[in-house]
Amino acid sequence: MHLVFSTKNREPRLTDDIRQELHAYIGGIVEKQKGTLLQAGSVADHIHLLIAHPRTIAPAGLVQEIKTGTSIWLKTRVARFADFHWQGGYGIFSISPSHRPALEAYLANQAEHHRKITFQEEYRRLLTKHGLQYDERYMWD
Repeated sequence: MHLVFSTKNREPRLTDDIRQELHAYIGGIVEKQKGTLLQAGSVADHIHLLIAHPRTIAPAGLVQEIKTGTSIWLKTRVARFADFHWQGGYGIFSISPSHRPALEAYLANQAEHHRKITFQEEYRRLLTKHGLQYDERYMWD
């Protein structure tokens, strides 16, 4: 599955100095739930995760574990994250194995990709690509 979510109000909080540790920490959370983090890609205001989803937890439960666990970890790890929050929502998309290499390349190039488009533009494109309807009034927090 491809999981996407942003920082609260898309604040640019995910700095380079914490990014690799954050990805590794998420990998541990996913592994604890019997899944595998296959790839992570993030920029200052959001994160993408490619996960081999475990059969032992519902998608919403896994997302809750990731968001809650990383919020607590960030708040206790670095003082500047004392008030950190993720956005309330998220996007989760299933992908076929044949699309995995393209998604992995996409996630690896997040910094370059977001020099051209914002998270909001990217997220709208993902929803449209997957044929999902959305209401702007409820998407951003």
